Amino acid sequence: MARPIRTLLFSTLFPSSVRPSHGIFVETRLRELLKTGEVETRVVAPVPWFPFKGKRFGEYGQFAATPAAEVRHGVPVVYPRYLLLPKLAMEMAPGSLVRAAWPAVQKIIQEGFDFDLIDAHYYYPDGVAAAEIARRLGKPFVVTARGTDLNLIPEHARPRQRILRTAEQAAASIGVCKALMDRLAELGADPAKLHVMRNGVDLERFRPEPQAEARAKLGWSDGPWLLSVGHLIERKGHHIAIEALVHLPDVRLAIVGAGPEDAALRALAARLGVAERVQFAGQVPNTELRWWYSAADALVLCSSREGWANVLLESMACGTPVVATNIWGTPEVVAAPEAGVLMEARSGHGLSAGWRGLQARAADRRATRSYAEAFSWAATSAAQKRLFQQLSGLAVGAAP
Repeated sequence: MARPIRTLLFSTLFPSSVRPSHGIFVETRLRELLKTGEVETRVVAPVPWFPFKGKRFGEYGQFAATPAAEVRHGVPVVYPRYLLLPKLAMEMAPGSLVRAAWPAVQKIIQEGFDFDLIDAHYYYPDGVAAAEIARRLGKPFVVTARGTDLNLIPEHARPRQRILRTAEQAAASIGVCKALMDRLAELGADPAKLHVMRNGVDLERFRPEPQAEARAKLGWSDGPWLLSVGHLIERKGHHIAIEALVHLPDVRLAIVGAGPEDAALRALAARLGVAERVQFAGQVPNTELRWWYSAADALVLCSSREGWANVLLESMACGTPVVATNIWGTPEVVAAPEAGVLMEARSGHGLSAGWRGLQARAADRRATRSYAEAFSWAATSAAQKRLFQQLSGLAVGAAP
């Protein structure tokens, strides 16, 4: 029997004990792949350097508090620190990542884990840095694109050039939706090296709970509730969900997440006179989100940019349909009436119209769950394993 494929996962998007939800979608895909029993891995997850710990420093304090190394779900992870300077971050990030990660990568090899290939996530700067590390080692590498790395960053000339050079050097590029690989091809990448491997959903973690029980657990009142989940930043569109309440006087909204827009969103709710109908829940552990999805009548996702939004399938797996903006990979997720509806416009009016359309359909929550069950991780893990098997034979010094 052939030995397992050995990979090095390289990405700044990876959780830690300090930031357990950061990049959890990368860790989830890895955990599902490891369930095949045919892959072994180590993780190098660089973290920006910052000198001071403490809540008053926000996310920067979390960077400082991140451990140098830990084991997550049986996988060894190291978190080397890389330097970023204001106004120079975009240009200097790839080189800074290489300088920080190179000693950690060498140590992993010296300790006996001579991996076959690098599995990098996020094209810029992570994929660009992975290309240089792979070049030094004479090993193949794969880059997975996840959204902003291809639908926003290539608008800048220098990063676009480096992304295209990385796509040329990579053994393969993976997109979590077809729209991202179409974009990479439009930029000039070789279509023969592009693969679509959508994210799946953990159907055990995200399962329906009785709505009445879920509402009692959360202390929700009767009546329709919408749920908006995600980092509190502008592009996630929580402000649009708040604005929609002006047109939906009988509806309440729960917002799950934390981030720099918290104060601005609270101020908006107060200014619009809907603050009493908005619950700011803060960060909720991924393992507890099923209660929120199950309690809601619909998940709303008002993002301006998304590759493949995991919250959509998580909600559907709990039997809750969605109302979402019609962008990038989202139509590939919301592709049937039982899944939900796509908004005609990214606005409060657009969301309120989408909600009314969803109500008119009277979606069966069991049908919504059944729809999500078609998105298990099995197909994606199998495709990823086949690709890695194909490429591992190219690794210099790979054992038979």
